[in-house]
Amino acid sequence: MHMENSNEEKIKSFDGTELFCVRNLLDNPKAVIVIVHGLCEHLGRYEYLTEKLNGFGYSVYRFDNRGHGRSGGERGYIKDFQYFFDDADKIVDLAVSENKGVPVFMLGHSMGGFITAGYGMKYRNKLKGQILSGAAVTELPLVDGIKKDNFFEKNPMAKLPNGLSSLICRDKSVVKAYDDDPLVLKEFTAKLMGEFGVRGAAWISENIDKYEYPCLIIHGGNDQIVTNECAKWMFANAKSSDKEMKIYEGCYHEILNEKDEKDTVISDIHNWIENRI
Repeated sequence: MHMENSNEEKIKSFDGTELFCVRNLLDNPKAVIVIVHGLCEHLGRYEYLTEKLNGFGYSVYRFDNRGHGRSGGERGYIKDFQYFFDDADKIVDLAVSENKGVPVFMLGHSMGGFITAGYGMKYRNKLKGQILSGAAVTELPLVDGIKKDNFFEKNPMAKLPNGLSSLICRDKSVVKAYDDDPLVLKEFTAKLMGEFGVRGAAWISENIDKYEYPCLIIHGGNDQIVTNECAKWMFANAKSSDKEMKIYEGCYHEILNEKDEKDTVISDIHNWIENRI
């Protein structure tokens, strides 16, 4: 399978920060999917998913979050979690303007799922629906240290190691590729963790009643980074009249990379989208 005509571009966000964006475009796509990656990673880790989505007849827009990959901004840092939502909106606007009349969906993983959910609360009438994979939408135990005594506000540039690789996936080759990937951040700032994991999580819970998009909430049954309680909370509290949840037994955090399950997960995403276009 080959990638459809691919082009890359730096898109200026609302404050001038450059967002590295890759488009994999089809002629006459049935839908457009905007992919939002997670903490410390980058758009290049979604090649397989992008090929599959192109194969289903969907154009794909991917971008690196600020402070990540080949986008601008201080590495592994964000001043305000809202910037993530506003950056994503730049890419949605691009996708919408370049695909008149074509339904646009957003798919976010982990912190990208947090961004997707928050986007859905802040920008309510722009998408046809959202897919949330392993979405970190509630406060996780791993923020306890930086939350205590307001550590992340007092020490915003303190560096936290990215020590999660062994838990991303049961496929050892995926873990090795992640560890060896020069674009995967080896550390990130306390401020980023606090913005997304503390302030952002609180904002999500305060604004969940504004969430009305059709959504497919998917999660690994054995996710030890973002527990599937997050998925259950989102499913229970989202105001969407059209919402669905699937928990994949035994899977770790990156259900889109699990060797034996990823094609099932991607097929479930495909069927869900097909039923809404």
